[in-house]
Amino acid sequence: MRIARNTVVTLDYEVKDTDGNAVDEGTEPLVYLHGGYGGIFDRIEEMLQDKMPGEALTVKLQPSEAFGEYAAEQVIIEPRDMFPDNIEVGMQFERGEEDGEDEGVLYTITDITDDKVVVDGNHPLAGIALLFTCTVKEVRAATDNEIAHGHVHGEHGHHH
Repeated sequence: MRIARNTVVTLDYEVKDTDGNAVDEGTEPLVYLHGGYGGIFDRIEEMLQDKMPGEALTVKLQPSEAFGEYAAEQVIIEPRDMFPDNIEVGMQFERGEEDGEDEGVLYTITDITDDKVVVDGNHPLAGIALLFTCTVKEVRAATDNEIAHGHVHGEHGHHH
């Protein structure tokens, strides 16, 4: 079966930066619902259209096609007293938008001094071009339930 809209695709994959450093070794297969449901980056989905099990491809993703450009304005310095005593570099927290309308942004603590905390709302891979290499393992028709929910159910997929 070829990959088309409303098929469930299973991929063996790995992701590297353009220097060849592993970003995601793909220890578990990637399983997603094909057809614009947001389960995989759009550019990869476009390149996988009409592929069959056994076919392989490598897609170079520019930052704008993956985790976005690095935005310096997402790095914020906050007073130390706004945080609990037990924080550490690398901890993450969600910070809602001021108007309460938008989904919160995930921030990572990148530096802590006696009076300041530096937090970064950029994805750790923002600003980095990536090489996504994959082999199609399996393609099957999606169930009506998967199509209605917009994601895969069952093994390696979403469980309700």
